[in-house]
Formats: sequence, C-alpha cells, structure tokens
Amino acid sequence: MTSQTPIYEARNISKSYGSVDALVGVNLKIHAGEVVGLVGDNGAGKSTLVKCLSGAHQPTSGQMLLDGKEVEWKTPHEAIEAGIETLYQESGLAPDLSVSSNVFLGREELVKGPLGRLGFLAQKSMDKKAHEDLERVGIAVPASNRAVSQLSGGQRQAVAIGRAVSWASKIIILDEPTNHLGARQAGEVLNIIERVKSEGFGVIFISHTLPHVLQVTDRVAVLRLGRLVADKPTSEFNSETLLGTITGLIGE
Repeated sequence: MTSQTPIYEARNISKSYGSVDALVGVNLKIHAGEVVGLVGDNGAGKSTLVKCLSGAHQPTSGQMLLDGKEVEWKTPHEAIEAGIETLYQESGLAPDLSVSSNVFLGREELVKGPLGRLGFLAQKSMDKKAHEDLERVGIAVPASNRAVSQLSGGQRQAVAIGRAVSWASKIIILDEPTNHLGARQAGEVLNIIERVKSEGFGVIFISHTLPHVLQVTDRVAVLRLGRLVADKPTSEFNSETLLGTITGLIGE
C-alpha cells in the first residue's frame, strides 16, 4: 500500500546535450514502499534519467520534488545527503576490504577520544552496525569482518545493496542489480529488494531482464528515445506486451 504523495517525483524533465535530446518531458513518480521498474532499449534515456535523479547531471528543464518540495542537486553528494542512494552496475566494492568496511566506505566511524583524533577506526562498532543493517533486509553473509573477495557474486551484490540501504532514508536506485548473476543468486537479490520495499523505501529498479522486472516491481515505466511512453501497474504487462511496448511494436 503506497501513500498518495510521491516520496520523489520528476516533472517534465528534459535533458539535452547540444543538439541531442536525451530526455523529453519525462514525468515519473515514486512512492514510499513501491518498486518502480524503469525499462527501455539501449539509448532510451534510462541512464540519463538516473543521473538526473541521483544528482550526477542537472536537467536542462523541469522539476524534481522530494517529499513534495522542489529540489535541485548540484552534485551527487547533495542527493545522497537527502537520502537518495544509487547502486550502479559496477557496485564499487573494494574486494580486499571487509564487508563492514565496504558498508562504511567513505563514512568510517572513529573511536571516541584522543585515538579517534589520531584516526583510529571504531571497527567493532562498524562490524556490529553493518551486521544489523544487512540482517534487517535479509542479507546473510558469513561475517561482517570477512573480505568481500571471499564472497560469491550474489553475496557481493547483496552487500552493495545493503550498503545503499544502510545510508539511504528515502530512495534507492538499482541499476541492473541482477546482471551477470545466476538464477539462484538473482533470486536472492530480488528477495532483498522485496525486503527493502517492506522497509518503506521507494525503489527504482532498472533492468533488461524483463522476468525480473515483472516479478519484483509494482509499476513499470517505459522509456523510448528519451520519452516516457508507458507508466502502468506491472499487473497490466506480461513479457510479450512489455517487450512490445519497449520496442514500439505495441502502441501506447
């Protein structure tokens, strides 16, 4: 059950690069406790829209609203500070570091007192918090102090999602999170997305794997050549009609 007011909204977003229109008048709403699938062929504008939503790029025109208030991101850090986390295809995990060190990467906690001023890390505290955050959304890893390089592909992706969950407060954007995973590992990641949704986050799920989109989303938005051509409840699509909408073989 989603609230009536979107937690995040793009209104009439356009983005041009010189004479090339990457996005044209795109409207998209994301509610708390909702997974929205964002799909389209290569070049449809998905990456550009994600970059605008995450603060990596600024729209040429249009508005973005967070909790009903207009926002303008100058940098991705501003979006992150407002509670929006983005997990790109390359998760950015440091394989030689532990799970908890990856969860806290760039946001490390220091011990209190003089040792903290000398740069000593509060490793035990970070291990405990990372374990609790991962467990909260059903992510099971052998130990939070285990090196990421020792984990399976599915576990690594789960840790990357867990890191986003640990720091997000409103929106999580997942760019192809099941890419290059086997069926069982992909299923584990989809289960995690369901748990993230139940925690009240708004989730944007970008994927070329249409069965995964149909399985885990509540609504699907389809981009084609920079324009939003469909935005419907997932129940109104099947694999054939969704593919047809993406390719233009089925009209809006």
